Amino acid sequence: MVEVSPFRGWRYDVSQVGDLSDVVTPPYDVIDSKFQDQLYKKHPCNFIRLELNRVEPADPDPKARYDRAAEFIKHWMIDGVLLQEQEDAIYVYSQEFKWEGKTFVRGGFLARVRLEEFGTGNVYPHEQTLSGPKQDRLSLIRATRANLSPIFGLYPDETGSLQKGLDDACIKLTPSLAKDHLGVIHRVWVIKDHALIGKVKAELRDKPVFIADGHHRYETALNYRKELTAAGELTDDLAAPNFVLMQLVGMQDPGLQILPTHRIVSGLPADLTSQQVVDALKSCCEIDVLEQGDKGAQEAWELIEADGGQDVFGFGTAADGKWLFVRVTDPSLMESLAADHSEDWQSLGVSLLHKLLLEELLFKKLGGTPQFEYVHRLEETTAALNAKTHQLGCLVAPASIEHVQTIAANRETMPPKSTYFYPKLLSGLVVHSLS
Repeated sequence: MVEVSPFRGWRYDVSQVGDLSDVVTPPYDVIDSKFQDQLYKKHPCNFIRLELNRVEPADPDPKARYDRAAEFIKHWMIDGVLLQEQEDAIYVYSQEFKWEGKTFVRGGFLARVRLEEFGTGNVYPHEQTLSGPKQDRLSLIRATRANLSPIFGLYPDETGSLQKGLDDACIKLTPSLAKDHLGVIHRVWVIKDHALIGKVKAELRDKPVFIADGHHRYETALNYRKELTAAGELTDDLAAPNFVLMQLVGMQDPGLQILPTHRIVSGLPADLTSQQVVDALKSCCEIDVLEQGDKGAQEAWELIEADGGQDVFGFGTAADGKWLFVRVTDPSLMESLAADHSEDWQSLGVSLLHKLLLEELLFKKLGGTPQFEYVHRLEETTAALNAKTHQLGCLVAPASIEHVQTIAANRETMPPKSTYFYPKLLSGLVVHSLS
């Protein structure tokens, strides 16, 4: 059973900070040091000071930046920069954005969801996690005692009726509004209608929730709860650390977009050519040689999109500038390469790409020490090859929402960087205090 409940969120007082756009921030995992500095300069109360406090030269130890974040949130609450809702609420949160010339609106709502250990309830992960980010987020949650940014959860809503009911309730309400650095417009409405909240809770009670983004933060919330329980500090079943802040979006929402995550690879021989790629992959693939440069990359991507399958890829090589369209015709090796995974997992594009095409067929022949970077736009891939900072570019189709649901329901996790749900949820719109 999934337990969703309202809470008294903390939000910026715009009468103090001015434009909400100046104080909110993307989540920590898409912020580099340059962008971090820009956010610091944008406003003295920008949420970056909580979400990703920077290391200062005079810091006595690595823990100092987490302590600084704790001081900021404490004083912002005391000084009224952040104000707590007077009563329990859920927060309807929509994002209006453009992608490839089209405008989308993704709707959902922020609430707190009772934590469940993976594999025991109706909250399902779909991607693998790494230890480094979890330790970082655990240090932050210990210091601030708050969920600073929401988990992104998906639930089945075939008719869209749940979200429509919330949207209808927002018609007469004025939203908070922020525009981020990518031009995405974020709107938040506060819903305090107890009857409507009760209906939302009842409708979600027997539905599964699939984590789309925020796996590290969800596991961190679980680990924090364990720490408090072990220390004897968590005896109330309704205490806030038993829950986590989550944005819930219907899986059939028309604004739900999963973007491709392409791979650019360095650490390979500088003279790697398309013919070497052909020779390595031809035993189990059909391969068409396309044009060179950006035009060839565009052709490869158009062929991938037109096909719509998970078994087609584009490969570009920096040394000769050529592009290939590759179709896997014999995936039988996956049965042994990924014997501990289901057929659904084995047939994923990212699984085929990494396990079969790259690790088994290409890298074993080429040698080197391959290193991956992940990009979402075609021009980012071609720019890396044109600059010759990377030797190989790999275009891969995105997984569908059906893939996410099927694999997660099997209690499996996809390979890292299998999905990219655009746009990211902002941090700083609503804070869930764990104190």
